[in-house]
Amino acid sequence: MKQLNKNNKMLKRMLILLAVLFVIVFILIKAEDFIKEQQASDKISVIINNSNKTERLKNDIRVEDGVIYMSIDDMKNFFDKYIYIEDEINEIVTTYDDKIASIGFESNKLTLNGSTKKTSAHAIKENETVYLPISEMKDVYDIQIDNIADSKIIVIDSLEKEQVQAKTKSDVSVKAKKEGFSKTVDKIEKDNQVIVIKNNNNEISEKGWTKIRTQSGMLGYVKTSKLYEITITREAKEQTKQITGKVDMFWDYYSQYVKAPDRTGQVIDGVNVVSPSFFYLDKNDGTLKDNVGDAGIAYINWAHSNGYKVWPMISNADAGIKVTSTILNSYSKRQQLIQSIVEKCAQYDIDGINIDFENMYEADKDKYSRFIIELVPRMLEMKIVTSVDVTAPDGDPNWSLCFDRNVLGHVADYLVFMAYDQYGASSSKPGTTAGLNWVETSLKKIIDYDEVDTNKIILGMPLYTRQWTITQDGTIKDRSVISMMNIKIPNNVEKQWDDTLKQYYIEYASGKNTIKMWIEDGTSIKEKVSLVTKYNLGGASCWKKDMETSNIWTIIKDELKKNDTEN
Repeated sequence: MKQLNKNNKMLKRMLILLAVLFVIVFILIKAEDFIKEQQASDKISVIINNSNKTERLKNDIRVEDGVIYMSIDDMKNFFDKYIYIEDEINEIVTTYDDKIASIGFESNKLTLNGSTKKTSAHAIKENETVYLPISEMKDVYDIQIDNIADSKIIVIDSLEKEQVQAKTKSDVSVKAKKEGFSKTVDKIEKDNQVIVIKNNNNEISEKGWTKIRTQSGMLGYVKTSKLYEITITREAKEQTKQITGKVDMFWDYYSQYVKAPDRTGQVIDGVNVVSPSFFYLDKNDGTLKDNVGDAGIAYINWAHSNGYKVWPMISNADAGIKVTSTILNSYSKRQQLIQSIVEKCAQYDIDGINIDFENMYEADKDKYSRFIIELVPRMLEMKIVTSVDVTAPDGDPNWSLCFDRNVLGHVADYLVFMAYDQYGASSSKPGTTAGLNWVETSLKKIIDYDEVDTNKIILGMPLYTRQWTITQDGTIKDRSVISMMNIKIPNNVEKQWDDTLKQYYIEYASGKNTIKMWIEDGTSIKEKVSLVTKYNLGGASCWKKDMETSNIWTIIKDELKKNDTEN
């Protein structure tokens, strides 16, 4: 009986061993089959930055005469969400980082940042699908492309991203998962060079396994112990900001008929950016004009000597809504304006620009976005900051609804929210210039609805208020702009604090009329700057210089310092 039990146990062990051997043989056969299946498939796989994007392709990648083509829909998905066909020139326009390029459907040429270069191919259209020769556009997207014909894989690597390489200590099977018994996706020999892919925690090894990309383009896992000489062969491109910390800025407006102000000897506490009104669009043809001159050059030298960056305004106020519309709706005119801006920036050695286009047709909203999309790469190429002014949401079609704040906030370095004129020159009833509740509500809409990164938003604040004169029948007789420094409160009038607006209010009789004023002063400005801390905004700006009281700059500086401390 004992012998029988012993024999049964041995039989069971043999059966288990045979089962294990069967599983191993099955896996090995399947692994070989998997590799053969991959090699036999006609479908071209696409690996972008060590991630297999094949299943996400809307159209198959194409290779013709050595040229690799990707559809415009896939280019939009992987490289440029704003890529489009410009009907005026019948070319595809694309932007990426500090590049703007266009490529047509007939000539083998590419326009890149204003210069034309020859290519081996052009865009093609087949069955209503547009394809771009991405292998001819490596300089546009700063990429490296490898067509691995044997494994039918196209590998695209961004040259801006870190790359880590290693060698294998011995012959090794590359697994589909972090498991020894998973499918073998590739086999590599000893001392083979592989690309090491870090995990989401930026770690090379996870539970003893490392994800790699083989020379045949296959993605998979090997035991970390099988790798040696793990080396960073390409450092990631670092993004540096011109302003460290928060932007503390003011607009320095003067008309095109007078000289730039003489600021010699002035030091403004805390300020790191100044925005003089150097540039404007001509009222006749919309060409870019400047009012810099010797006084403006002296202004730039003064600013730089004090460590201030110079971001001049570019205004469309003189050109008006019709001329602005003509420029925005023409690709060639937009490019002419952009080229003029490039030349002015180089001529005057400025650090940034502040695009102050207001009063535009709501119908031109997308065209204005296109202008900024096309402008920003040329500025980035010169390491020049682009800031774009916008008004509060939900207002007049030509003053508020003409801005796509989501696109502008995504593309520009900064979106400057001009948080004033809540009740302004066209208001039918008197009210505050910028009540805190209105400012904060508008700000939250830009953050939440328009999805603009908070650290890209600069909060624009008024250094003025309005003195409203109301007749006995309630008619607004006057709505005079009063600078902060010129606010006069009669001796017998007591200020009333409005805790919702976070500012003082006065009201008193003047003859048969009533005077009302919601006061902007150091207290109200401090409350507004506190929003920079609360929402971690990019900074603050004031309209405009020489309207302030002497304590304003220190108040703003101290409040912005709180932001640095708390964050």
